[in-house]
Amino acid sequence: MSEAVIDDALINDLIDDELRDDVQTAESEPELEVELEAVLDEEEKPKAKSKTKLSNKKPKTKKVEQAKASATEKQTSFDFGAFLTDTFGWTPAPTAVFDRVLVLTVFLLVSFGFVMISSASMPVAERLIGNQYHFILRHAIYICLGLIAAIVTLQLPMDKWQKYNGVLLGLSIALLVIVLIIGKTVNGATRWIVIGPITIQAAEPAKLFFFAYLASYLVRKHDEVQAHFKGFVKPLLVFFVAAILLLNQPDLGTVVVMFITTLSLLFLAGAKLWQFFGLIITGMAALVTLIVIEPYRLARVTSFLDPWEDPFGKGYQLTQSLMAYGRGDLFGQGLGNSVQKLAYLPEAHTDFVMAVLAEELGLMGVLSILTLLLIVVFKAMLIGKKALEQGKAFEGFFAMAIGVWFSFQTMVNVGASAGILPTKGLTFPLVSYGGSSLIIMFIAVSVLIRIDHEIRMTTTHTTRRGAL
Repeated sequence: MSEAVIDDALINDLIDDELRDDVQTAESEPELEVELEAVLDEEEKPKAKSKTKLSNKKPKTKKVEQAKASATEKQTSFDFGAFLTDTFGWTPAPTAVFDRVLVLTVFLLVSFGFVMISSASMPVAERLIGNQYHFILRHAIYICLGLIAAIVTLQLPMDKWQKYNGVLLGLSIALLVIVLIIGKTVNGATRWIVIGPITIQAAEPAKLFFFAYLASYLVRKHDEVQAHFKGFVKPLLVFFVAAILLLNQPDLGTVVVMFITTLSLLFLAGAKLWQFFGLIITGMAALVTLIVIEPYRLARVTSFLDPWEDPFGKGYQLTQSLMAYGRGDLFGQGLGNSVQKLAYLPEAHTDFVMAVLAEELGLMGVLSILTLLLIVVFKAMLIGKKALEQGKAFEGFFAMAIGVWFSFQTMVNVGASAGILPTKGLTFPLVSYGGSSLIIMFIAVSVLIRIDHEIRMTTTHTTRRGAL
């Protein structure tokens, strides 16, 4: 049996190979760990990114909301692009920047009025001017001027009205003084300032500017109005000065409208009831005195109580108006088929346009136009309520004053033509013929739209679904 010969050199080589393998294994293990960590990092990166995105979303959203809020607060101009878009629905708008129902209702009232003025004024224009389209063309011009005035008014922030209300009040008083000096007299009343082709009825801007002053006063002296009699009396002294100037024209109807609106605002501002009722009693006593001391006013009241006693004298206008209402029945005689407008009913296209409307369109026509006016008044009061809730006291009182003004003037106009109230010579808002009245009514409506617009712009989460 042969012996195994062990080669020392071979053994050393085997030992060196094993040691080399161990070293390579030891060196490869960190590389594997690094590779495993890299794989894990790749898997965790999306999660980390998503967490980073989620964590970054909130600050970004806050910044966007803050930017939107600051942009909303800085916005003072009326966006006519959004206005037209939201009105006619050319493209869907994300939010409404104005009250669409109010705008469309005013548009219907003005259109309704233009049709009725066209129908009622043609006979009298043919008789007086020789051109049956005379009053129609003038009324169309007044509507265009009213639209221009409304567009300009929409660009004025409400804080400008509040800041310059004293200047506006002074301007209205100046107009009432000027009209007594150089005014034009028609039918015994001096109410118009004639400047070339332009005729201004001073009483119309006096109403709007006085209401702006009254709203500002109630904001500045709100606590005084509620607590002290002095605060209650101060605005009445200003009204008293304006009333004296108006009664010298004479224009009792405007005085009554301003008095009722003043009472309403003082009541809404929280005046004490004993002061409120004391003022009502004083006002009624003054009204009765003013009627008794002027023969023509007393004749109007007595003719209102029994117009058929003298149907061809002092009761002539009211009896003709009542006949127009009677002929109208439920659905009327048809548009353009009025008989009373054919030289029978005086002032058919101004103070008594409702009588012609009742004769041609009947009870349903009267109810339709009264419903449209009721919507405007309701919107004005609702806008005022929203403004007060948002702390915009001046805007709230101003909007409510316009609502009371429109409603009471409508009541007097319709009541006079229907024999319910004495004749006062007040127009139907946005319907009757009359340049100064129509333009001032346009401005008043644009003030309502502006107030509503500012309310919506300060409400950051207004949606189209919630906007009317």
